[in-house]
Amino acid sequence: MAVFKSFNAFRPSKQASTLIPALPYDVMNSDEAREMVKGNPYSFLHVDRAEIDLSPDIDHYSPEVYEKARENLLSLENSGALVRDEKPCLYIYRQVMNGRSQTGLVGCASVDDYINNVIKKHEHTLAVKEKDRINHVDVCDANTGPIFLTYRENKEISHIINNWVRSHEAVYDFGRDYTHHTVWVIDDAEVIGTLEALFKEVSSLYIADGHHRCASAVKVGKMRREQNPDYTGDEEFNFFLAIAYPDSELEIMDYNRVVKDLNGYSFDGFLKKLGERFEIESLPKAMSPDKKHSFSMYCQGKWYKLTAKKGIFDENNPVGQLDVSILQNNVLKPLLGIDNPKTSERIDFIGGIRGLKELERRANDDMALAFAMYPTTIDDLMSIADAGEIMPPKSTWFEPKPLSGIFIHHLS
Repeated sequence: MAVFKSFNAFRPSKQASTLIPALPYDVMNSDEAREMVKGNPYSFLHVDRAEIDLSPDIDHYSPEVYEKARENLLSLENSGALVRDEKPCLYIYRQVMNGRSQTGLVGCASVDDYINNVIKKHEHTLAVKEKDRINHVDVCDANTGPIFLTYRENKEISHIINNWVRSHEAVYDFGRDYTHHTVWVIDDAEVIGTLEALFKEVSSLYIADGHHRCASAVKVGKMRREQNPDYTGDEEFNFFLAIAYPDSELEIMDYNRVVKDLNGYSFDGFLKKLGERFEIESLPKAMSPDKKHSFSMYCQGKWYKLTAKKGIFDENNPVGQLDVSILQNNVLKPLLGIDNPKTSERIDFIGGIRGLKELERRANDDMALAFAMYPTTIDDLMSIADAGEIMPPKSTWFEPKPLSGIFIHHLS
C-alpha cells in the first residue's frame, strides 16, 4: 500500500514560470551551470547549484554553499517569484519529447514507505553524494528536486488524470530545449481524496531516477524525527517531493560505454578474444543494437555488431541477463581489466540522448573504443527491484527528465 499525498507547493508565479525551472543539478557540472544561468537571476540552478554564485575555487561541499542555496531559495519566495498554494494540492506534470508524452502526478511520497520497501530501489548509493543532498535538503528545509518514481499503471488513476487535463486549463505551458512542459493543479478536495485512496491500492512504487536524492530526503526525515521525538507522523518532514509516472508511459534510453584502451591487446587480438564469446559482424555504418543481448562496437573507424553466444550468461538471473551485465562480465572485466566501472578512470558513460556520433567522437579523441547498448526495459527494472537485487552502475537513462524549480516542498 503506497502513500502519495497532496501538499502546499511553492511554485513559480506566472511571470517567472519560464525563468525559474532548470535541469536537474546532476546533469551538468559547475562550469556548465555558470554558463546556463547567465542573464537569468531566477534560474533554479542558483538554488540547486549555489556554488555558481560563489568563488569558482570554493569547495562545492562547503557549508557556505548550502547557506547560499537557502538564501537564494528564500529570496525567490520572498520576492514573489515563488508562490505557495493556500491549500494542499496534487499536480499533473506532462512532458512531450520527440512526439512521445509522459504524464506524472506530483505529490509527496512517504519516508516510511521507503524504509519498509514499498518504494523499491535498484541502485546502490554513494555516501559522498548522499551527504551533499542531505546537507542541501536540511539547510534549505525543503525538497527542491522531485524523485522520479514509477508504478504499474492503474487505469482508474490514469482516467482521473486524463479527465482533469481535458476539463481544466494548464497553469504552465512552455518549451525548453527539446521538451515541452505542461502543468495542471488539482485543487478539488474530493478528486485529491480519490487519488490518494487509489494510490493505497498500488502495491509498490519504484525509483526510476533519483536514488541519491531519495535516500538523502529519507535520512533528513529520520534526523527530524530524532530532533522531534513527539512527532505524530503527519509532519511534512515525514514525506518527500516526488513525481509518479505509470510504467506504460516511460521509456529508458541506452546508456553507452567508452573505454580508454584495449588493455594491452592488439586490435586483431582483441577481436579474436571477443569471438570466443560473441558472434561478430561488420556493420556498413553506425547502427544501434536492434534487440537484447546484441551490442554495437566502434573501434579504429569501424562499427561491428556483437551478438552474445549461448551459455555466456544465465537467462534466468534477472541481473545477469541484463546487457550491461553481459558486457561487464564478458568484456569489460575479463578482457579490458575494468573490475569496478564505478571507480575505474578507464571507462566513461554516455547517455543515449547524445547519439552514436558522440560515441564515435570520444573513441576517436580521448578513448579507444565504444559500445552502444540496447536499452534496459522498465520490466527489467521492476523485476530486479522486486527481487531485491541491484542493477550494475549506469544501467538506465531516462528522458525527458523532470525539471527542478516547478514544485518545492518545505519540511516545516
